[in-house]
Amino acid sequence: MTRLALVIDLNKCILCHACTVSCKIHHDLPLGQFWNEVFTVGPSGEFPHTSLYGFPKACMQCDKPACVSVCPARATEKDKETGVVKIYEDKCVGCRSCIVACPYGARAFDETKGTTFKCELCPERREQGKQPICVETCVGGARVFGDIDDPNSEAYKIVHEKHAVRYLEHLGTEPCTSYVPA
Repeated sequence: MTRLALVIDLNKCILCHACTVSCKIHHDLPLGQFWNEVFTVGPSGEFPHTSLYGFPKACMQCDKPACVSVCPARATEKDKETGVVKIYEDKCVGCRSCIVACPYGARAFDETKGTTFKCELCPERREQGKQPICVETCVGGARVFGDIDDPNSEAYKIVHEKHAVRYLEHLGTEPCTSYVPA
């Protein structure tokens, strides 16, 4: 099975927000809405030995997404071919149950359309053989995209060689996006 996901190396994120900005522009997201936000963690430690790092938040493309089972219109599903969690805008009734159910805060509501939306790893770009826009524009090379089940993919190798972890894994959603700890 294919499971497309992001692997984000927190040691390489330089807090430039290029992923956030490029995603927002590429998808023409409404004011105040983001699919890829980078949060600053820290500083921690005592001067002069302090540190801080960026924590990019994105849809986790969960294997057991909480957002799917709560959708009364069946507008959200996990794609069987790619493993990407998708929203069918034409089916969405705007009830926002999926927004409440997502423990990662990865969904938003579009007031003008009356539907929810989220990162789907740029399917329009993938169809052209390109990387998601956030990966392409990541200045620090912190983001890697690929099939985390394919031993030949860079994403798979990073997950296994650098012991990447999954955010809030204890919630049982089995997130596919993972992080190399800072």
